[in-house]
Amino acid sequence: MFVERQRLKRFDKRMNRWDYFLPGDLERQIGDFVEYDNNRRYHESLGNLTSADVCLGRAEQILKQREEIKRKTILKRRLRHQTENT
Repeated sequence: MFVERQRLKRFDKRMNRWDYFLPGDLERQIGDFVEYDNNRRYHESLGNLTSADVCLGRAEQILKQREEIKRKTILKRRLRHQTENT
């Protein structure tokens, strides 16, 4: 999906730590890394979204959800603070 310089550097560092004896082992580990980097790792440069979220058009929905959660949390904290201090 997204190939960038930092990602390749990170991949290269991880590859040096991998133990592989057969080409299939290396291919599996590379596949695992790509799956992790695209689907589970949050990228700061992408607004703390995964690459898959951005590519599949889920970014706006996720950011709206997060904003709504943040708004509700702040409101609850304000109400709790007001009731504790009255």
